Amino acid sequence: MPYEVTSSPVAPLTGSRLWTVGASAGIAIAALLGAAVLQPTAAWLVGAAVLVGLTTWLINRRPRIETNPVDAAAVEPPSDRALLDSVFQALADPVLVVSGGEADDIAGRRIVLANTAARELLRIQAEGALLVPVLRDPAVLEAVDEALFGGLTRTTDYAGVGAQTRHWRALTRPLPSADDRTLALLVLRDETDVRRMELMRVDFLANASHELKTPLASLSGFIETLKGHARDDPRARDKFLDIMAAQADRMSRLVADLLSLSRIELNEHIPPAGRVDLARAAADVVDAVSVLSADRGVVVNLQDRNISAPVNGDRDEILQVVQNLVDNAIKYSPSGGTVEIVIQPDIALDEASAPWSGGNRGEGATRLPLVTPDRESGQRYAAVTVRDHGPGLAREHLPRLTERFYRVEGQKSGERQGTGLGLAIVKHIVNRHRGGLTVESAPGQGAVFTAYFPVVAPRDRATAV
Repeated sequence: MPYEVTSSPVAPLTGSRLWTVGASAGIAIAALLGAAVLQPTAAWLVGAAVLVGLTTWLINRRPRIETNPVDAAAVEPPSDRALLDSVFQALADPVLVVSGGEADDIAGRRIVLANTAARELLRIQAEGALLVPVLRDPAVLEAVDEALFGGLTRTTDYAGVGAQTRHWRALTRPLPSADDRTLALLVLRDETDVRRMELMRVDFLANASHELKTPLASLSGFIETLKGHARDDPRARDKFLDIMAAQADRMSRLVADLLSLSRIELNEHIPPAGRVDLARAAADVVDAVSVLSADRGVVVNLQDRNISAPVNGDRDEILQVVQNLVDNAIKYSPSGGTVEIVIQPDIALDEASAPWSGGNRGEGATRLPLVTPDRESGQRYAAVTVRDHGPGLAREHLPRLTERFYRVEGQKSGERQGTGLGLAIVKHIVNRHRGGLTVESAPGQGAVFTAYFPVVAPRDRATAV
């Protein structure tokens, strides 16, 4: 049914406008003809009436609208099939359509269709891939079978493997099929942020209550003592106040490290977009710890300050990694000892995780990767290695070094008090940067920590700061 489109909702339609103009012109023509009848000598009135009618017709006649077939084709809306395919590919959640094959052949489950998000996540083609090698979780595979052959709809929790553990909720439901195939829909919904926030809340409460209990008990006891018999004892009061200040400082550092760790874990699955020069960051850390190292009588030696090692990363977090490693090395080095820092600007993954090649490497040292990145073809890394000549670590302690609040027995003297979160923070920062972390140590031989990060692409190196 034809209709007209007006430029304004209050503008009159063309038909209504023509009636108005026609009526006005008709009244004018009638008036002119009436005057011509009353005055036969005024023949010009008839001509004026004819002129009014002709002018009205010329001005208000409807133009002929020609349809351009090319323009019509250009604005023709897409077909329903193309639109559905575009929507399917644009979905943010990974979506898979799986065919069943034989009911007793679990290895025959094939992916009939996968959207863009699913292909990027699972690194598969759009169709034809086997499901079992892609999703190895038994619960998800069982849910797919129930949807294919039992017609059941299920929701299953699924933890993806890799350097960064991600939590997914897998939704499976049967699909109707026009042919003899049995089909099922599998949707993966990312719930990593929700799970991480829940775990962070639980861990924070448990760890904070455990670690704050001792300094709080000390403060309470000293306060009670100062309110009692030590009230008028200046020497005891000064001694107790110094201890209370140290305990309050310990609590302050603990809370700061917990908040820092929580913030890093919250964004751990989001890779940073900045550019940092790892060598320059190490030089800044060496300058910052110069006072601490001088107080402890430890020499911090950075090999070759003039090299450049641009990496992908967040500058503050890269500084925190180097700072924590150097602080630990100074803390466990004897007076008069040396801390060695070596920067390797461009190495392969195998070289980054290789054993320490520096001098005086003792026999029997154990090397363990604490964080290992996903292996990507052609990816290069820049590494910072920090070595101390302290008491070293036994083999059984190495896997637990990055646990929160873990401390090695026999190394908890008052001079080495810390929050127990330094290496945990290093682990999560390295994990966020898609890098790696290794440790190599043996009792009496010191410890060697190596953190490595993906290098900047050549075209982006000029922007690294």
